[in-house]
Amino acid sequence: MKLPELKIGSLTARIPLIQGGMSIRVSTSALAVPVAECGGIGTIGGSGIPVPELQEDIRRAKAATKGVIAVNIMYAMRDFHDLVMGSIEAGIDLIITGAGFSRDIFRIGREHNVPIVSIVSSPDFAKLAEKFGAAAIIVESAEAGGHLGTDKPLREIFPDIRKAVTKVPLIAAGGITNGFEMAEMMDKYGADGIQIASRFVLSEECSVSREFKETYLKAQKEDIVNVQSPVGMTGRAIRTAFIDQLERGEDLAPVKCKYKCLKKCSYKYCINDRLMASCTGDVDNGLVFSGANTYKMKEILPVREIFRQFVRDAESVYKEGGESR
Repeated sequence: MKLPELKIGSLTARIPLIQGGMSIRVSTSALAVPVAECGGIGTIGGSGIPVPELQEDIRRAKAATKGVIAVNIMYAMRDFHDLVMGSIEAGIDLIITGAGFSRDIFRIGREHNVPIVSIVSSPDFAKLAEKFGAAAIIVESAEAGGHLGTDKPLREIFPDIRKAVTKVPLIAAGGITNGFEMAEMMDKYGADGIQIASRFVLSEECSVSREFKETYLKAQKEDIVNVQSPVGMTGRAIRTAFIDQLERGEDLAPVKCKYKCLKKCSYKYCINDRLMASCTGDVDNGLVFSGANTYKMKEILPVREIFRQFVRDAESVYKEGGESR
C-alpha cells in the first residue's frame, strides 16, 4: 500500500522520511537537496559552523529545490540563538532541535511562521515539547548515531511516547536501515514517519571524504562503540585510533579552545576538530559518528536509489492504519 504523506505544520513531504541533520559539514545542501527532490525532508546540519556559512548553504538549497529543507541545530551550541535566527533569515522551512530543551525556540518559530521539531527520548520531554508548540516530535533512541539521549532501544521507548503524543506527527529515529523496518515502525508502532541519517552517509551525494565512507563500509558490529563527548553526553561512533587513545586515558585536550562553540564543555578534547578531521579524511585522528546498525550497510548508492529501495520495500508490506494508531 502507498505510504502516506508527512505533514508538519503547513509543510508536506510526499514521502514520510526525514534525512537526519549530521554535523559538522556531513549533512550539507549537497545531500539535503536530492533528499528533498525525492519527496523527503532534506536536513542541513547547522551545529558547529559559522552563521554566514550556514546561511549560504541554506540559500543554496532553497534555490535548488521546491522541496522541504530543514536545519538541525543542537541546543547545546553557545550560538544556538544566532544559528536559529540566521537560518530563519536565510529562508529555512523547518528547524529541528535536540541535545537540550529550549522553550524560547517555540515562540521564535511562531513569530516567524517556521515549524519547530523537537528531538526527544522520553515521554516527559515529548509531552513538554507538544505543550510548548512543537509541530512534530522525533523519537531518537539508543541505536542512533552521534549524541544520544537514552540507552534504551527504539522499540522499547516508542510505545510510551506514542501514547503521550496525541496532536502532532511522531517520527521514529534510530537504527532504521531499510523499508521493511520503516513499515514496521509505522504499522506496528504507529509512527507517522521515520528519520534516518547513517544510510545517507553512504550516498554518492554526501560530501564527506572517501575515507569517512570507507570507515562506514568496513565497520563490523564490534567496531561501533560508545564514547564520551565533551558536550556532556554519550555519543556513538566507529572505533578509530583516536577512540583508542581516549580509552587509554591519554590527554587529548586542545592547547587553546579555538571555537568556544559549546555552552558547556569538558575540554577533554575538541569535538569540532575531531569531527572535521574525519569529515575531511583524517579518520585516524577523527571522530566518526554512526548509528548502531551501520555495519549492515555495504554499498554507496545515489540518494534516489536509497529512496526507491526504502519506498519499494515499505510499500510492499505497509498496511494503512497500523495496530498502534
